Amino acid sequence: MADTDSADTLTDLPLAGLHAALGAKFVPFAGYSMPVQYASGVMGEHLWTREKAGLFDVSHMGQVRLPKDALAGLEALIPADLTGLAEGRQRYGVFTDDAGGVLDDLMIAHRAADVFLVVNAARRGHDLAHLRAHLSAVEEVTDRALLALQGPLAEAALGALVPGVADMRFMDVAVFDWQGADLWVSRSGYTGEDGFEISVPVAQAEAFARALLSDDRVAPVGLGARDSLRLEAGLPLYGQDMDEGISPVEAGQGWSIGKARRRGGAREGGFPGADVILDQLENGAPRRRTGLRPEGRAPMRAGVHIFAEAEGGAPVGQITSGGFGPSLGAPIAIGLIAADTPRDAPLFGEVRGKRLPAAQVPLPFVPPGYKR
Repeated sequence: MADTDSADTLTDLPLAGLHAALGAKFVPFAGYSMPVQYASGVMGEHLWTREKAGLFDVSHMGQVRLPKDALAGLEALIPADLTGLAEGRQRYGVFTDDAGGVLDDLMIAHRAADVFLVVNAARRGHDLAHLRAHLSAVEEVTDRALLALQGPLAEAALGALVPGVADMRFMDVAVFDWQGADLWVSRSGYTGEDGFEISVPVAQAEAFARALLSDDRVAPVGLGARDSLRLEAGLPLYGQDMDEGISPVEAGQGWSIGKARRRGGAREGGFPGADVILDQLENGAPRRRTGLRPEGRAPMRAGVHIFAEAEGGAPVGQITSGGFGPSLGAPIAIGLIAADTPRDAPLFGEVRGKRLPAAQVPLPFVPPGYKR
């Protein structure tokens, strides 16, 4: 999970002091010093989130505001149906390039006063430059923390502080007051569970986080469990499961390309790489994503080559994300393999020179718990 950032160049999260007081272990990630786990460890935090409510600090993510009328211009950069996005709703999308690759994935919220984006931390600088090259009045939000409350008890825990959130559906967005602070809330997250992402002014962020943590249903959860949760949910991680060399169709995100933007749609194409991506939607991509269940207890990590035979032959693909699935008590992985590989064929991951069997399985590994 950690990248190669050196300790003296890392940025602290606004709530770094709170995380330290809670006993967090920190690692470098995307230029930030991030809490990777607390005293209960990754396994305990993962299972707590699946059963109760986990509080994640995702303030490293980029927050961006655009003018209210920016959706049409944004649609020229993203294959999603954005001009059809209703006010008060949020949509997932990807920035694409001319070759059909993915520059980043992001969330787009159509709010009463503006358009609000959340982008990946490692791509923030790139995304801001990309947006500013094509749109005007692009504003980076730098005075707000971003928290995620995830799990089946998230609604009850957040609702105790902000009663109106109980009326929100999956992918709704709204603004609520909490003790004089404007909370920008979306009913979304990246764990596969029901939950919320809450942008809160830095000045009130610690008080708000402590108020949530005072609820017995809520526990702090770090970067380690965030990764295992999203892996079980079959959610892609930018830089591993998708990048400039992997199209959204290959990454299993073709669903995010709106009907209006497809062949014969009201606003067909008009985004970078449209010819490549629309052809893949109609005729198939050269590679496809698959879930994998390795036999035994040894996890298969990102970069492991995948073969169709126990011996000999060239690789048919590789693992893009892999690890241990605490909810399943077994290793799990996401692979990107040649599209002509039979879906029922046994595969083999080469780990330390040995080819170990892995069965292809549908994604996600754990059914989602979103409130529709």
